[in-house]
Amino acid sequence: MKVPLKWLKEYIDITLPPADLADRLTMAGIEAKGTQVIGGNWENIVIGQIVAINPHPNADRLTLPTIDLDTEQLTVVCGAPNLRIGDKIAFAHVGAELIDGHSGQTIRLTSAKIRGVDSSGMVCSEKELGISDSHEGIMVLPPDAPIGTPLADS
Repeated sequence: MKVPLKWLKEYIDITLPPADLADRLTMAGIEAKGTQVIGGNWENIVIGQIVAINPHPNADRLTLPTIDLDTEQLTVVCGAPNLRIGDKIAFAHVGAELIDGHSGQTIRLTSAKIRGVDSSGMVCSEKELGISDSHEGIMVLPPDAPIGTPLADS
């Protein structure tokens, strides 16, 4: 199980570097296999909120969610089954580096025309962000996640 350092800091005062903390946890009987820096490649990924969901005109399994990013609203093509109006999500702008959900390779997001509809961005799953292997739907963030904030800062 991966536990963000930020979560631990909500419960205890941590002054050690992450690698030292992992060593101390292991010595205390809580196995910590190591540390992993996440968010370093999360440039161009921000917190957004789904404000509308429309059907894709040319595909039954795709939708067109409109995402509020604080400074703008964008509509993109999405195939995730768990979209809900009001959900806070991780939104990748064109140029963001993500993990391809099928191949596992790192990709740089580009604009695309998907079944005849332009899409300049992506609502992300945990797998695409490199957090877990979960690719069944988008990653839903806590309701208090601040819209427009870089994901790496949240």
